[in-house]
Amino acid sequence: MSELVLFHYPMSPFSEKIRTMLGYADLHWLSVPVAEMPPRPVLALLVGGYRKIPVAQIGADLFCDTRTIATEIANLANRPELALEHQPEAVRQFVEQVDLEVFMACVMAASDGKLLRKLIRETSLLKTLRFLKDRAQIGRTARVRTVRGAKAKARVLSHLADLEGRLSQDFLFGPSPCIADFSAYHGLWFVCDLAGKPWLRDYPRVTAWMARMRAFGHGQARTFSADEAIERARQSQPRPLPEGTNGDALGTRVRVAPTDYGRDPVFGTLVHAGAHETVIARDTAETGRVHVHFPKQGFRITPAGD
Repeated sequence: MSELVLFHYPMSPFSEKIRTMLGYADLHWLSVPVAEMPPRPVLALLVGGYRKIPVAQIGADLFCDTRTIATEIANLANRPELALEHQPEAVRQFVEQVDLEVFMACVMAASDGKLLRKLIRETSLLKTLRFLKDRAQIGRTARVRTVRGAKAKARVLSHLADLEGRLSQDFLFGPSPCIADFSAYHGLWFVCDLAGKPWLRDYPRVTAWMARMRAFGHGQARTFSADEAIERARQSQPRPLPEGTNGDALGTRVRVAPTDYGRDPVFGTLVHAGAHETVIARDTAETGRVHVHFPKQGFRITPAGD
């Protein structure tokens, strides 16, 4: 049961980041489409309150945030260039910036009437209204500064100019791609491919790079049902924990939540606290025991009573 199951929806930028990685890695994977916003009953069982998309599953192990999912793809496909922890400091700093500040500017710059009409066509008017209300609530509770309007567009154009200068080779940090390329790609996919902004026209190197990224495709996906995903978790056991499991809090009940936005917590028993990853155990009658994996960066762990 080593196939990766991906919970995602078509218009999710971070899902597109992972789908493109799966294409680059040429992996077979299982696709579970989910709603654009909670409630998502299957994920509520598997990962509790965590609300961001995508989420990945391998057996009874669940992976939250694209950083942990990328590491799993790297391991499955023997592609260490996709794992952030294997990259030099320059790549890590670039990814941290584009995954948050630049991405948020892309979302703000792309969010206009044209994109709204596309969302209505893809879903429905009622779901679109619910989606807008949901995202407004996320914005009110977020702890990240975002630029809007003309400032957001200016930030995206500045990002495009930076990429144009970097692309002396086929990819951002050399002749072959690494996690930096996929991190930079998904925000521009949202702006240019999904929202239809014509801003690439003045950046020929970025245009060619985007074409190379699109050419990876999405790998070889097979539709998988939510019930099958639950059954797969129930029939599996969490894999052995990584070496280096330590800490006074091990075995205690904790809450884990993102520090930026979508900060709904997940509760469970802390079973691993490593240099790059935190793992908690959750038990339900429907799934049995599962292990939920989070990256260290961007998440806060506190005692469950706090």
